[in-house]
Amino acid sequence: MVSCAATKIPRATDQQKVDLLKKVECFIFDCDGVIWLGDKVIEGVPETLDMLRSMGKKVFFVTNNSTKSRAGYMSKFQSLGLDVKAEEIYSSSYAAAAYLESINFNKKVYVIGETGILEELDLKGIRHIGGPGDADKRVTLKSGEFMEHDHDVGAVVVGFDRYINYYKIQYATLCIRENPGCLFIATNRDAVTHLTDAQEWAGNGSMVGAIVGSTKREPTVVGKPSDFMLKNISATLGLRPDQICMVGDRLDTDIMFGKNGGLATSLVLSGVTTEEVLNSPDNKVIPDYVLSKLPDLLSVKQAAMVAA
Repeated sequence: MVSCAATKIPRATDQQKVDLLKKVECFIFDCDGVIWLGDKVIEGVPETLDMLRSMGKKVFFVTNNSTKSRAGYMSKFQSLGLDVKAEEIYSSSYAAAAYLESINFNKKVYVIGETGILEELDLKGIRHIGGPGDADKRVTLKSGEFMEHDHDVGAVVVGFDRYINYYKIQYATLCIRENPGCLFIATNRDAVTHLTDAQEWAGNGSMVGAIVGSTKREPTVVGKPSDFMLKNISATLGLRPDQICMVGDRLDTDIMFGKNGGLATSLVLSGVTTEEVLNSPDNKVIPDYVLSKLPDLLSVKQAAMVAA
């Protein structure tokens, strides 16, 4: 249900936690702010995942961070002591490549983004240019300067890019505006992201916004809250939406992603969304459950095991 937060939304009670664990067969987790903050795993998360697996629950990890491929995320999970399979990871870099494959795309892609997108495009056999290779390219804007661009580019994919520059913005703009039928794809439009555990950093929404501004085009978004990844997971498992719970720290992406797909939703307050934002009169996205952090579920471990 989507409504306005008129009164304070309480944390989930122990009985509500037990009911959630009893009815849900699959948990989809955001990563940043839920599983880890920056390069530190949130205390109690490994034990929580072990508990869910011991109860026979399926777990998936869905992240809007496109800087890594699924293989790259596997390395991060392992470095944090988390036992996760590659097929349990859905990154927005993978979603971008999977989306292009689903529409039988056969042209080149210009990438604003990092290695994660390039690695996933390579795995799908999709040709690409740009990415980190354009990090040091500069525009001087001297008199008469004219930028050439590849007319075989049929899609521009914009993901988080720590090395975005004016050259990349202009190149992407030329492809979208001048190449007939060129697609504009965004891995996500997150306003901020947790790239370190010290503070929030400007997210991919800032990169996408630059291209929206120069092209006057809106992108196709393949990450949350788009339902592209959700449909893939549901089809793979053969589960109904009401058997799946989305757990995230963002109202506008994670919880909306779950609401749009008809899932149960659980907001954790260990990441981007604060209790003040959750209970603001301006908030129109209300989660089904609220936890201070994912390991809150451990408090009902014994009761949940009996109920299961």
